[in-house]
Amino acid sequence: MAPTLDEAMKRLDMALGLLEASVSRRVEADRRRGGLETELQLMQDDRARLAVELDGALTRLHRFEAATDDVSRRVRQAIGAVEAVLVQAGQGAPAGQFEPEEG
Repeated sequence: MAPTLDEAMKRLDMALGLLEASVSRRVEADRRRGGLETELQLMQDDRARLAVELDGALTRLHRFEAATDDVSRRVRQAIGAVEAVLVQAGQGAPAGQFEPEEG
């Protein structure tokens, strides 16, 4: 039985429908991939910005730690000087009595 023109048109119409569906899926996949690439770029930008902010925060932390160590040293020296004056005046306990607590 020879295919008729109607049957050939039906097969062509079905093939075109499959082709359109395939193209639609491909366009949607490309759109999603483009969205993912954009999102990835935004995440990489955020990561770089956060790395710079972290470096700055660490630098400030190190400066604060150095300042804290310096203040602690100066307070210990001041305590020692006050103790020495009190001992010399005969009103204080022996040196070392007023040791600052750790912490």
